[in-house]
Amino acid sequence: MKAVILAGGKGTRLGKLTEEMPKPMLKLVGKPLLEYHINLLKRYGITQVFITVNYLKDSIIEHFGNGEKFGVEIEYFEEKEPLGTVGGVKALEDKLSNDFLVIYGDVLVEMDLERLFKFHKKSNSKATLVLHPNDHPYDSDLVQIDEDTHRVTAFIPKPHDDGKYYANLVNAGVYLLSKDVLKFIETGKKADFGADIFPRLVHQIPFYGYNTTEYMKDMGTPERLVKVEEAIVSGKVFRRNLEEKQVAIFLDRDGVINDDTEFIKSPKEMKLLPGTADAVKMINKSGYLAIVATNQSVVARNLCTKEGLKEIHNKMESDLGGSGAYLDAIYYCPHHPDKGYEGENPLYKIDCDCRKPKPGMLINASERFNIDLSLSFMVGDHERDIQAGKAAGVTTIGVGTGKGLRTSTTKSDYFFPNLKEAIQFITTEPYKQLAWDINKRVDTDNKSTYIIAIGGNTRGGKSILAAYLKQYLVRQGKRVLRIELDDWILPKDKRKHTHDVMHNFQHDKLTSDLKRILAGGAIELEGYSRIPGNKPTPERYLLNAENVIIIDGVIALALPYLREIADLKIFKAIEDNDHYQRVMDYFAWKGYSREHSEKEYLQRKVLEYSVISETGKYADLMV
Repeated sequence: MKAVILAGGKGTRLGKLTEEMPKPMLKLVGKPLLEYHINLLKRYGITQVFITVNYLKDSIIEHFGNGEKFGVEIEYFEEKEPLGTVGGVKALEDKLSNDFLVIYGDVLVEMDLERLFKFHKKSNSKATLVLHPNDHPYDSDLVQIDEDTHRVTAFIPKPHDDGKYYANLVNAGVYLLSKDVLKFIETGKKADFGADIFPRLVHQIPFYGYNTTEYMKDMGTPERLVKVEEAIVSGKVFRRNLEEKQVAIFLDRDGVINDDTEFIKSPKEMKLLPGTADAVKMINKSGYLAIVATNQSVVARNLCTKEGLKEIHNKMESDLGGSGAYLDAIYYCPHHPDKGYEGENPLYKIDCDCRKPKPGMLINASERFNIDLSLSFMVGDHERDIQAGKAAGVTTIGVGTGKGLRTSTTKSDYFFPNLKEAIQFITTEPYKQLAWDINKRVDTDNKSTYIIAIGGNTRGGKSILAAYLKQYLVRQGKRVLRIELDDWILPKDKRKHTHDVMHNFQHDKLTSDLKRILAGGAIELEGYSRIPGNKPTPERYLLNAENVIIIDGVIALALPYLREIADLKIFKAIEDNDHYQRVMDYFAWKGYSREHSEKEYLQRKVLEYSVISETGKYADLMV
């Protein structure tokens, strides 16, 4: 295969930077942009390269010569006058192979070209456009593709029609073309592939879109140039190549991204929850992919067609794009297993592999994007989201913006009030340094079993700290048993008539059970339900060669026995205002009225929160 790099433009938006240097020769971390293209092509076996030149061409020719010192063969085509993106390629028609690659010389590209080649061949494509989402779709020329076949269906130039919503897919400036495409181009006429040629070909040749999450960035302004260089230095550019293992944050849709009104059937019903766009932007700026995985039985129920669902998702992408956020992919299951209902669509009434709690959507995404599921996350508001995440082997996070987890018997690894707080935790890892220090303590102490007790007020963050610490230590090769003291809370009908938290626990049983666990015995408990009326989840604890035990709960530092056996005592503190808001959010999630929640908070502040705050004096570490 041969390649054409389009390097004849002036780069006028870069101002003084391109007065004496063509844009493709601007240096990124000491190396011209064009050199990154040459190295990429060579890496994937493309050694015959044509470069179209015009503006300040001598600097390009002097640097690259015939390509010998870069391990490729380079020929140049000089545009005597600007011919757009098309003219130079048409002029090279007799020298090109049957399939050839076109790359814009002002776009930094780092991608697995072998995957692109395979997609092109499998699709029997005559023209394959590399597409990707961006953070400003509202002022971009967009490309629309069929969800099932990936065939290009339309080009949407800016400005877009008011009241219409489009998928966030942008031409990335990389094309894999058959020479058949060149038959539609006039010799010597200035034209542009995206604006003039491709829109004419949509219904004339097999024309496909290859949607990828890999790094492709136009460095056409000074600000973008800085961002591209920062991405190279940080390693982000090369980590995004799909030869490398990716990490992802999978997001349920209803109740996580948008308000969970029952069965959204039209774009006007799609309303993002507060903070959603900020959360997705945080994912975009991190090393994670943002991938939606959602059950949408509206199709099987015949409440909405697949085309209608596409419109709903276009509205979601448009709303996110308006705030500078984007999704890397959207997976949905249109099926439902229960049959026999009036008006249903029997085509989708099947027992499929993609409907959560099955992990099919996550597995499919992991194969497409080479995702390491063990380092990825699933964020959901329903038990089926958590079950699907666990089945796929990802870390699970529940959020309180939906009600589905209120009746769940499957515990998520973490729980946060909303998506924004969940993503902030994932992307910042606030306890990473602390966990590193504790891991060092465990190694230094060299005990057969190292015991960590974590206390703190309800909704103060101790469970999140305990879960993160366990996960971190396991990844460092430790065997960790986590014991949650809430499993020893008395049922409400057996508590004394007081809100003093100390009377809510089975103290004697807790102490004797802990002694039994440390002695190697198994303990089985009924567990504790945090929602009135819900069935508790039974728990079983058995020390099985674990060398670290994490014991967390509000009374962890209040019990003399626990303080005695703990090698490290941690108190998880929280500011009063933050604590109030977290408690109120939690009561609201549980279904309590505002008035009831206020009353409950004031009572507990005296008889519970102040009591537990006092136990902080026993801590070795205050977090």
